[in-house]
Amino acid sequence: MMTTTTAARAFAALAHETRLTVFRTLARVGELSASDLASRVGLTPSALSFHLKDLRATGLVESRRDGRWVLYSACYATLTTLTAYLGSSPSSSQDLSEIHRTGKASLAMRSPETPYQVLFLCTGNSSRGIMAEGLLNRLGKGKVLAHSGGGHPRGKVDPVTLDLMKREGYALHGFRSKSWEEFALPESAAMDFVFTVCDAAAGEVCPIWPGQPMTAHWGVPDPVQSESGDTERALMTADVYRMLSHRIESFLSLPLASLDRLSLQRKLDQIGLTADQPGTRDAAQ
Repeated sequence: MMTTTTAARAFAALAHETRLTVFRTLARVGELSASDLASRVGLTPSALSFHLKDLRATGLVESRRDGRWVLYSACYATLTTLTAYLGSSPSSSQDLSEIHRTGKASLAMRSPETPYQVLFLCTGNSSRGIMAEGLLNRLGKGKVLAHSGGGHPRGKVDPVTLDLMKREGYALHGFRSKSWEEFALPESAAMDFVFTVCDAAAGEVCPIWPGQPMTAHWGVPDPVQSESGDTERALMTADVYRMLSHRIESFLSLPLASLDRLSLQRKLDQIGLTADQPGTRDAAQ
């Protein structure tokens, strides 16, 4: 049986232009492999996987394995149930307000004292996610509570990253490399936003996060994978820190409580696509 909450989550998933295109393609063409689907909608495999995750979480898309291939298709049972739900009468005015709150402006109906919960994802959770977590907690000034996790955590924070954060005045005892599974437990706090900061994490199958948060991909280079010398790697880490700082400042400037969900999703996606400010080392080369 479809509830107001599950219906609102399905509509929220389809409110994103890319996810709507993916769903319509599957509904029109039928079962497709990830590579065929990515080619048809003009997405990279990692970006497609990122959007398929949300569609699968709401039951709009299903998958099956055929040999070494995973095939995706639109779930007509969910679509039929969703259509039937639209024609049913809400049981009360409270249902109507929940549809509006969850499906269109889910972040507006909250206490001003309640911080937004934000989760940053990367594969190893040893550098980029750690920096993003520290930056948002510092710049958010109590209005945002940031966390980070990884699909395959390295178990320790990158020493070069720790050196940079120490120079920036962070208390280092609060940072640790950890699995993103910690944030998918039934007792975990519901996330309002989940941002991937590396391409590998965007391409992985993530857990279903409590609260069905808004998601976006803010990929940045991985300093840990650099094969340069210590000096160059330190400079690269500083560059990534600056890039994340710029994106987080853009995020914090958004009127989160007043934007409808579709407009907010567009702005979150745009932050991940925006070029860095002039004056970086790369731009100067």
